[in-house]
Amino acid sequence: MTTFSASAETRTEPSASAWMMLLLAFACGLIAANLYYAQPLAGPIGVALGLSPGATGLIVTLTQIGYGIGLLFIVPLGDLLETRRLVLTLIGLAALALLAAALSTHPLPFFAATLCIGLASVAVQVLVPYAAHLVPEAERGRAVGSVVSGLMLGIMLARPVSSFIAQFASWHTVFFISAAAMALLALMLRLALPRREPVSTISYGKLLASMVDLMRNTPVLRRRAFYQASLFAAFSLFWTTTPLLLAGPEFRLSQGGIALFALAGVAGAIASPIAGRFADRGWTKAATAFAMLAVAGAFLITHIGAYGSPLALGLLVAAGILLDFGATTNLVLGQRAIFVLGAEYRSRLNGLYMATFFAGGALGSALGGLAFAHGGWVMASWLGFALPMVALLYFFTEPK
Repeated sequence: MTTFSASAETRTEPSASAWMMLLLAFACGLIAANLYYAQPLAGPIGVALGLSPGATGLIVTLTQIGYGIGLLFIVPLGDLLETRRLVLTLIGLAALALLAAALSTHPLPFFAATLCIGLASVAVQVLVPYAAHLVPEAERGRAVGSVVSGLMLGIMLARPVSSFIAQFASWHTVFFISAAAMALLALMLRLALPRREPVSTISYGKLLASMVDLMRNTPVLRRRAFYQASLFAAFSLFWTTTPLLLAGPEFRLSQGGIALFALAGVAGAIASPIAGRFADRGWTKAATAFAMLAVAGAFLITHIGAYGSPLALGLLVAAGILLDFGATTNLVLGQRAIFVLGAEYRSRLNGLYMATFFAGGALGSALGGLAFAHGGWVMASWLGFALPMVALLYFFTEPK
């Protein structure tokens, strides 16, 4: 049995330039956005492809399934293959998949394309640990925070951007533009990124098998993954159910209004660099507790004011900002905590961490939809409040 423990890097790495961190943040945001362009367009796409209402849900589901598969089976390759080549290969696959989606006129090719879009978009989770490799340990939290801020901006901007583009052009245009963006991004990264050869020489089969040992023998990984799974479940629940609430009889917002509401979450992206600096200063525990309380508090404040009133709408906007701030803060704190465990298996740790909390997000979306269907926003919001509180109770058991 292999035991994994904290290990120091064997060489002192120069601090990457601010320009390089900005490029990596931009790349992560642009790639991550591919996962979410189709969400507000599922209805028009389903009509164009002749899908039933039930089958229309596969447009989003298959993208998420592809991403989950990639987290477990592609991201660990960052510990085995040269990083720049791996990233460029994935971005090239994403460009081809997006082009295929844009050209699709039948369901099966479109579904295959969406699966590949999710699979290739795990390039972002190869770039995040790559950013950590480029800087010394004392600056690692700041570097990860900067890159994750770009990732979160991409996630939050993707839905309103695709909605606005689709108002003036067809949904095909969204995928054409994204495919062109991936091609240009690949060229930029090909010219700018330094090569990084991993230190691991084991086979791919042993690489995957070692992930079982990593999860079993790395308490920090298990704990941080559970924290983020709980918070990301609440995050997904909120952004799955609030559009339903806002479109309902209390608020009666149009799709354009809901898209503007989604922009509120962008403000939460400022949490990433702040969280990274807190982690670098050793304030991880205090910042973790704050993140959990922020997510819980976001759901509480939505019960102030009568539904449909300007006050209630304003508090929903504030809740979106606060919730995104808390979830993003904890994400960066978790990645900073696992990235110091050892450069030789950093990509595997990140793949396991992301896959675990991604599963939490999928569960949160599913439970949120069910709760809203049976008990409206009251039931959904109290479930959202309970998720970070469970994480907080577990946090109190953390050893000193």
